[in-house]
Amino acid sequence: MNALVALCHFCELHGPRTLFCTEALHPPSPSPPQPGLSVPGERDREGDREGEGLTMRANSSATQRADMCEGCRSLPASHPGFVSTDSETGIRFLSHQHPRQPQLFSVVRQACVRSLSCEVCPGREGPIFFGDEQHGFVFSHTFFIKDSLARGFQRWYSIVIVAMDRIYLINSWPFLLRHLRLIIQGLQNTALKVFDSEQCVCPQRAMRMNSVFSPAVFPHQRSGNAARSLPSLTQHPNLWASLHSSFSWLLKACGNRLTEKLLEGAPTEDTLVLIERQTAAAVNCNILHFIKQVLGAVEFRQLAWHVLMGNQVIWRGADPSLIQSAFTVLKALLPVGCVRSVPYSHQYEEAYRCNFLGLSPDVSIPAHVSSSEFSVLVDVVNAERGSLYPAVCDDDILSLYQFNISSANTQPTDRGPTLLNKIEVALSNENLSIDVVSHCLLCLKEEWMNKVKVLFKFSKVDGRGREDTQKVLGLLGATGPGEEDNVRLLKFWMTGLSKTYKSHLMTAVRGGERMLSQ
Repeated sequence: MNALVALCHFCELHGPRTLFCTEALHPPSPSPPQPGLSVPGERDREGDREGEGLTMRANSSATQRADMCEGCRSLPASHPGFVSTDSETGIRFLSHQHPRQPQLFSVVRQACVRSLSCEVCPGREGPIFFGDEQHGFVFSHTFFIKDSLARGFQRWYSIVIVAMDRIYLINSWPFLLRHLRLIIQGLQNTALKVFDSEQCVCPQRAMRMNSVFSPAVFPHQRSGNAARSLPSLTQHPNLWASLHSSFSWLLKACGNRLTEKLLEGAPTEDTLVLIERQTAAAVNCNILHFIKQVLGAVEFRQLAWHVLMGNQVIWRGADPSLIQSAFTVLKALLPVGCVRSVPYSHQYEEAYRCNFLGLSPDVSIPAHVSSSEFSVLVDVVNAERGSLYPAVCDDDILSLYQFNISSANTQPTDRGPTLLNKIEVALSNENLSIDVVSHCLLCLKEEWMNKVKVLFKFSKVDGRGREDTQKVLGLLGATGPGEEDNVRLLKFWMTGLSKTYKSHLMTAVRGGERMLSQ
């Protein structure tokens, strides 16, 4: 995981300070690390979490640091820090008080200050997310550690995870929150035991109430109590080694839990919707040719027109497999996001629930549906076979099935939309092979989905007026003959845009508006 984990502390004398930091260094090449670069060291194991596949050694180069109080210092000035190497990937995890690179030092310093000052959740304990593209994004969890000598008997700490990938960090929120809480609870429980034992020996609350307060000597009284280190509060002699192991495992495990999906080229609109719905669709032009032949050119155009317009397409017959075969073919004319199907039902389903509906022959169509121009009914009479696949001769199919198409629509379907005209041309061209026609239909769908994206961005996201929208329709080639059908198709297909695409557009536009306002 390309991130950095840091433990921060609010010192009563020096303000927010970075105590301990763990960063991952990726190898310059994918080759595994050479033997001898790391030597075994002491590791703290909590179950199978800490130290999995890691080897620890001391860093050979010590860093010079300015003087600071004990509460602000994690490792002694002579300590070289910790390094763990992942034997599987060769990634090294380095831990010290501050990052090695000056750029990271500035980023972590800002995250530390914000996590312990202005970016806190209600109650001052708990997780919060903040950041920007320039300084990185931060997942911060603030918490208190008991201290019998501190003001209010507690000191304020935070663990911050800094990364440049906002989406990755947000998607890792549940995982990071769960494991950070385990680390924090371990520190708090250990410190609470030390606190209770110190209170039993010398109760600080009673002593403070009985002592004489003097503003002149108050700074001197506070200076001695403000310098207690975290190992002193927890009485954990190997605290920093343990935190290094925990932070290293956290970076390793968080990086392994999410993987990227490789797509050849830019993902199509159908690909995005398929990822969301985990479904699949394909164009079988051989069967599409066959349906056109069985229904006839006029009836096929009428049926395809209703499909492309988003009207409810109802098939009624005794054979569910026949109807499902027909739907499989017809649904391929639409983007996957526009398909809502009930393959076979014994009662009518309203159009808002499905635009493809299969019914048993005894189901009656409601009057408001049969009289509606936004639906088409295909009655399959004497359906004795369960497939439309052309394994049977054409004459046998024509003699076994009779398809009666009815609709209350009076609008002529011979003008448009333009997409339907092009589909008919491709299907009617006998010089084109089935594979060529399949690719042609796929390209036509993507061409019109790109037009839908432009129209959505222009009308819905940018909020342009009717006159400007009309100009865009002209540029998209949606005006002229069949313009009404083209606009209706674009609006229907707009409902099939993936949530990923819409969210991306909205985020990009809002980000641009913020930049302009600044």
